[in-house]
Amino acid sequence: MLAHLLFLPIKNMASPIGTLYLLPISLTEEQPGPLSPEALKMIGALDFFIAERARTARRYIKACHPTRNIQDLEIAELDKRKPDAGIKTMLAPLLAGKDMGLMSEAGCPGVADPGALVVAKAHDLGIPVRPLVGPSSILLALMASGMNGQTFRFNGYLPAKKPELQKVLQRLEQTSSKHRQTEIWIEAPYRNMQMIETALSSLAPSTRFCMALNLTSTEELVISKQVKDWEKKNLDRFHKVPAIFLLEG
Repeated sequence: MLAHLLFLPIKNMASPIGTLYLLPISLTEEQPGPLSPEALKMIGALDFFIAERARTARRYIKACHPTRNIQDLEIAELDKRKPDAGIKTMLAPLLAGKDMGLMSEAGCPGVADPGALVVAKAHDLGIPVRPLVGPSSILLALMASGMNGQTFRFNGYLPAKKPELQKVLQRLEQTSSKHRQTEIWIEAPYRNMQMIETALSSLAPSTRFCMALNLTSTEELVISKQVKDWEKKNLDRFHKVPAIFLLEG
């Protein structure tokens, strides 16, 4: 019986599977930025990556580890216009037992980032996922705002056209007041001026409005005041500056 068992084909032995590491990167061009020792270590140890832009990823890896030969790295590009295309193929090294790193263009992968689809597919395939500590502009802005950190909601991008934007801002204000929750959103930096001017003219005077600019950089600035206390002059200095917006009704 023992001899017979020794020659049975091994069909159920699981193949080794790699781990997908979620690698936060700097929020600014002041690279490599505030990273945990473990995240910095993994960026230097991994040979396989997924990123939105291979060129940006290589530049960041080189900034973190100047002695690395970045030409030897394999970096698959995730197309944000077709983020689900070829994801399983990108994860092939993991299924072959190799560890991989997922990098966002800025901040934490999977948070307001198309990398979330990569993480979801990894879970579907039984691939271990390990998030590493790093800067999240959303949480940093909430921490610095003085607003409710117990109940909050991230809304992504709001409408670009002013009439729709006014309605959405007022709806967020009503929801915030009713549920005592902080509302958070982002905007393309070149539309900052319209966002600020629309918010200050549409929200109630007692509503707290916050803008967190250039987080983690040497030019970081967080302004959190009731609408009635905001200085309406010199707002053009916030034009084209990376920002997170928050309100509390």
